[in-house]
Amino acid sequence: MSADVAAADPLAARAERRVIPAVPDWGWAEARFGLVLLSTDLATEPAFRAMAPEAVVWMTSRLANQETCTNANLAGLAGALPAAVRLLPGNVELPVIAFSCTSGVVAMGEQAVSGLMRSARPGVAWTAPILAARAAFARLKVRRIGLLTPYIEEVDRAVAAWLAARGVAVPMLASFDLLTDPEMTAVPPEAIARAALDLDRPDLDAIFISCTSLRTWPMIQAVEDRLGKPVVTSHQALLWHALRLAGWQKPIAGFGRLLTLDGGADV
Repeated sequence: MSADVAAADPLAARAERRVIPAVPDWGWAEARFGLVLLSTDLATEPAFRAMAPEAVVWMTSRLANQETCTNANLAGLAGALPAAVRLLPGNVELPVIAFSCTSGVVAMGEQAVSGLMRSARPGVAWTAPILAARAAFARLKVRRIGLLTPYIEEVDRAVAAWLAARGVAVPMLASFDLLTDPEMTAVPPEAIARAALDLDRPDLDAIFISCTSLRTWPMIQAVEDRLGKPVVTSHQALLWHALRLAGWQKPIAGFGRLLTLDGGADV
């Protein structure tokens, strides 16, 4: 105790002090992972709080980014990504890092992002919404999707082309045509649900709602029940893939079929 504190409160210096033995519980979280967000991301944390069980813990870092969502600005995220990954706690095991930007990985390139992740955290697995969605489509046996986004056209086309190049056909595409994350997050879940229902047609295997700035979690189950086919979203797929990569295979109910499935043979 400092002399200043003792002078201010003489009784504090004479108070009985007891040391309580602490028994460490190193397994206080059943599953944990690192989470890297854009500085403008307003939706991922509430999405994960809504969907993830209490036993799941994530440690969060953020990287600075331009607010407008263009392919050029998304490609520019590469310069800030390694530093944001290094800011994740190093005094706890994080078996996987989830980078919460769907279109960012498309713009930067999967191999480039993988190299940046490995340079910042060697030996740690990583995922992102577009990679998680691809794994989800494989697990659900989805080959043709309707794609719903909030993006401007150049970003829409890039995401659709990325999926098509990996065997997922995108014959239907709809967008809210917005430029910034706050605008995207302000889209009501009810509007997203209506757009997803309107986008569907019989030859589609699933609906994919792309972007971690959209508040999709309140409407996934209801739309999936109406359509009778899977609804995959960026947040939902990212949480599913991160947990499966971390070895946590328990089902999560209420947010679509995907979160009730284990990772399958590829995870």
